[in-house]
Amino acid sequence: MPAPPPVPNRSEWRTGWPLVAGALVGSGASPALFQNLSSMFVPGMTGEFGWSRGATAAASGLGFAGSLVVPLLGRAVDRVGVRPMIVGCMVALAAAYLGMAAMTGRLWHYHLLVLALAMTVPGTSALVYGKLIAARFVAHRGMALGIATSGLPLTTLLLPIVLAEVIEDFGWRGGFVALAVYSALIALPIALFAIRGAGPVNRATAIGPAQVSGVTAPCARRDPRFWRLGLTGLFVNLGTIGFVTQLVPFGIARGLPATQAALLLTAFGASQVAARVTFGALIDRFPPQRIAAAVAFVSALGFAVLQWRELTLPALALGVFCAGLMNGAENDLFPFFAARLFGLRAYGEIYGTLIVVALVGSGAGIIGFGMLHDATGGDAVGLAVASAALAIAGLLFAGLRDRPAQG
Repeated sequence: MPAPPPVPNRSEWRTGWPLVAGALVGSGASPALFQNLSSMFVPGMTGEFGWSRGATAAASGLGFAGSLVVPLLGRAVDRVGVRPMIVGCMVALAAAYLGMAAMTGRLWHYHLLVLALAMTVPGTSALVYGKLIAARFVAHRGMALGIATSGLPLTTLLLPIVLAEVIEDFGWRGGFVALAVYSALIALPIALFAIRGAGPVNRATAIGPAQVSGVTAPCARRDPRFWRLGLTGLFVNLGTIGFVTQLVPFGIARGLPATQAALLLTAFGASQVAARVTFGALIDRFPPQRIAAAVAFVSALGFAVLQWRELTLPALALGVFCAGLMNGAENDLFPFFAARLFGLRAYGEIYGTLIVVALVGSGAGIIGFGMLHDATGGDAVGLAVASAALAIAGLLFAGLRDRPAQG
């Protein structure tokens, strides 16, 4: 499968920018948005229903379980096209939010609805939008993916302001209704209009199945680079996801008041946006493996720096910013390498399987970071494990061969 010739930047962006804008809005409404904003709903739900924080947090485990079906839904994307998957998943997402707004206090209802949210990932993520962008952009694919995947961190930074006002005026149920309205009546129409405005890419990506370049999913799984790429995601998530779930308590343990400790979350969120756009542009101009390895090593260094006990707030924020860079860049690099190495023929199933492998690291990180803290009475061991995991990810990226798969 020879690599396609680069397309001039002017031509790509002139016809493809609506697609990138639509992907930015559509991916910003993904179920990960609820994961980032769920703490805004916990006080209202626990106060009304008497649920414990542990019981509500257990829903995260069901979210990971729901991700196991992502490869199957990714295969559906390859066969029926991205538009039906986007519409189906966004409507299901809104329906799940409305179901949460109507809950009557049965905890298993909440867990089931979180599981339903997780199963909408294929139609709200780079699994669909990455396929469209990879077909439209070649010479500047990295930058296009970087901008498109910035939707989630940008929405996470902006939406809480509005959502807090809604919850204050209409309660937590009104907050869930607001998320449903945003998903189905704002994000979905904008995404579909933008995709239509960009014009047809080809039948495989815009409408339905067709013969496109690339290898089958079984062929990709027989390629050692598939598992190397999956392991990079596993180690990145192992180090970063567990840390961010403990970030505010980490800051408080370092002597910061709660308000200042919360600023560390802002530093982590800023690293997500900066990494996706900046490194997306860099991988269009320089060997992407070297860029990916360099980012991973910077993040490893950030975790190492956070071991120092006497850091001031600015130094802690800088350390968190560096530590989070690879987590942000990964959301750009994964779809980039999936399309670059294996093509678009079975992109949905291939990328969906890579997501599952990476999420194993997320689960291990969330559980492991907390257990290590309880076992050792501090964060030093967890930070050391995170630093080592990012260094391993850097080595895996550095050894990733760049020729397209054959099959």
